[in-house]
Amino acid sequence: MRITISKENYLKAIAEAESEGETVKPVTLTRWLRVSAPAVTMAIRRLQRDRLIRQSADGRIVLTPAGRKISNRLLHRHHLIERMLTEIFGLEWYKVHDEAEQLEHAVSADFERKLVEKLGTGRACPHGNQVELDSPSARRRRGLKPLEEARPCERLTVASVFERDRTLLEFLDRVGIRPGVRIEVKAIRPRIELRAGGRPVRLELAMAAKVWVRKV
Repeated sequence: MRITISKENYLKAIAEAESEGETVKPVTLTRWLRVSAPAVTMAIRRLQRDRLIRQSADGRIVLTPAGRKISNRLLHRHHLIERMLTEIFGLEWYKVHDEAEQLEHAVSADFERKLVEKLGTGRACPHGNQVELDSPSARRRRGLKPLEEARPCERLTVASVFERDRTLLEFLDRVGIRPGVRIEVKAIRPRIELRAGGRPVRLELAMAAKVWVRKV
């Protein structure tokens, strides 16, 4: 069985969508990968043929053990590359996701081992996210919640940020919202008003839903 870059992208997208709490269907992949519905249909057929996914009668798509193994390998390499780009080369945190999307397919097993030796394991990526799957329920068990659920006067620390939206990441960087930053919530409706690094910041609720925080 030949595992192409396209197949890897589909398998990783399924795993990532699951980690955001989504039920994965063809329309989910159309949105996540920004490809046409016919392209998704053809990809699903190939992945089913290779026994990398299963699709139920209602259209729900799940990874088989073989598909999960491939997606986990890609997620692990993506995570290491993001850390390499920031910790070794000093690339800005809001840029590393897009770079890692390109490089993850070219990493050999030998180079992956060297990255693990150099960087170690167990640390979050520059966006604060854990390696492999990290569902909303798992984040809540660690004491995190979306910023949109914050209350006035709460003092919080930014824990992680949704990393697949470059426009969002650049905006958050400009206003000083990034993992590790402490914030104080002032108001929550109709927008979230807060202070970060001594600066006033306003976030739309849709943006705040993509930022996970913990109590100071």
